[in-house]
Amino acid sequence: MSPAPLASRLDGLLFFPVTAYGPDGALATDVFRAHVRRGIDAGAAAVFACCGTGEFHALTLDEFRACVSAAVAEAAGRVPVIAGAGYGTALAVQYARAAREEGADGLLAMPPYLVVPDQAGLRDHYTALADAAELDIVVYQRDNAVFAPETVVELARHPRIVGLKDGLGDLDLMQRIVSAVRTAEPDGDFLYFNGLPTAELTGLAYRGIGVTLYSSAVFCFAPEIAVAFRRALVEGDDATVHRLLDGFYRPLVELRNKGRGYAVSLVKAGVRLRGLDVGGVRPPLSEPAAEHVEELAALVERGHALLAEGVEAEEAGSAP
Repeated sequence: MSPAPLASRLDGLLFFPVTAYGPDGALATDVFRAHVRRGIDAGAAAVFACCGTGEFHALTLDEFRACVSAAVAEAAGRVPVIAGAGYGTALAVQYARAAREEGADGLLAMPPYLVVPDQAGLRDHYTALADAAELDIVVYQRDNAVFAPETVVELARHPRIVGLKDGLGDLDLMQRIVSAVRTAEPDGDFLYFNGLPTAELTGLAYRGIGVTLYSSAVFCFAPEIAVAFRRALVEGDDATVHRLLDGFYRPLVELRNKGRGYAVSLVKAGVRLRGLDVGGVRPPLSEPAAEHVEELAALVERGHALLAEGVEAEEAGSAP
């Protein structure tokens, strides 16, 4: 029996694992598999391997293949595996085909390298990638890949392009995109994702325009907090949302903003804090300052305390 279409399987917390390296800087596949396994066991709805948090930019094609293969083997069909693909069209197609050969269920198509294309160029790039990949694709809007609503309408009509992940944060543009696609394809099931770093911080705003799917970097190192936040966001438990935003997520974003590349390096530090040595980051990224790692450890502890406070409050409220 063939698996269900990718669009119908992406419902829940989306796990973007870090890529593990050994002491010599080489790929540590066994550690990576352990990281993926922990995420799936913690409730991940999908594994996005070798994407931004997974340092796609730092991986050779052979390493990319090894990571995607490891993620697919560890998932074992329980959840879909989506692999990153990027650079110019020719290289992106190579990565896409490699991902398909290693068993990935879909692709996250990241922006093309360096150039700033116009709308026709963006349309042609992602259309060519979708035609060649033979995998369902989520297009990533950020940096030099910013789409006009009519371009997204054209992309959404491609049978292999199933969603748009937004890492730009322009809610006016996103609302116009959602509206344009809904108007042009009223019976479609095109997906939208909040792809901003620490997406939980803007979860309420995106929920307001109907976007509830998001990538959670926090899930890598504090899955209990990430799961509790998403449950509250989806169920409309805004008291819990606000408690976690004020006490954990806002301070986390303020910490993340203290260093360049912390959207990746601080996440890897968090995974190490939880007892899994996934190694450091590869250049040109660098490691977070020791005092910032200490701040992260205290924040995670605070986040778990907030969860406990919430449980106690619920129990007190339900007592006869």
